[in-house]
Amino acid sequence: MVLEQLKLQKTDELYILGDLVNKGPDSKGVIDFILHLQKQHYQVFCLRGNHDQMLLEAAKKGDKAAKLTSIEKKLVLKSFGINQFEQLPDKYVKFINSLPYYLELPDYFLVHAGFDFKQKDIFKDTDAMLNIRNYKLDRSKIKNKRLLHGHTPTPLHSIKKDVLHTNVRMNLDAGCVYYRNAAFGNLCALDLDSGKLFIQANLDKPYKVARKR
Repeated sequence: MVLEQLKLQKTDELYILGDLVNKGPDSKGVIDFILHLQKQHYQVFCLRGNHDQMLLEAAKKGDKAAKLTSIEKKLVLKSFGINQFEQLPDKYVKFINSLPYYLELPDYFLVHAGFDFKQKDIFKDTDAMLNIRNYKLDRSKIKNKRLLHGHTPTPLHSIKKDVLHTNVRMNLDAGCVYYRNAAFGNLCALDLDSGKLFIQANLDKPYKVARKR
């Protein structure tokens, strides 16, 4: 797994860019593993993704708020051992509710999807942070820092190119869940100190998932 490649130490800081749920067969296991690391005093920081937010909405409003395929719904419910989204245990509701929409580091801004740079105050538009795509970067609104995000599955060769050229904006979503598409099916991690990119091919297959086009 990718953490074995990283050789994560308790002095390190690990940032996860959101979508902890519905990106594989074991959503609950992903959150449980993060909570376990935090309990062991590893410095793990997670952002809120649109799929995490969707699970929160489904826990409040039920199945109609879960904009997923029937297969995806079954996988998420089975993972948490529940029959309805409203039965999501409080432990997970509280955890997801605690997740920030973005993080600011000395040299970077981290966000799940991006920012709507057309807005006067980009940090108020939480919907954009979860869902926006195809936006034009205005670096002056992020203090001339670099931007790291996920959300939009990107072919691995494009990610490698962005990292190689240390682009101002980098999308690290290599579409790990979409293992049936040869361009995707990987999980990426970037060492913010060295600039080294770590790549882990999907380990959970086979499981039913739509093909990303």
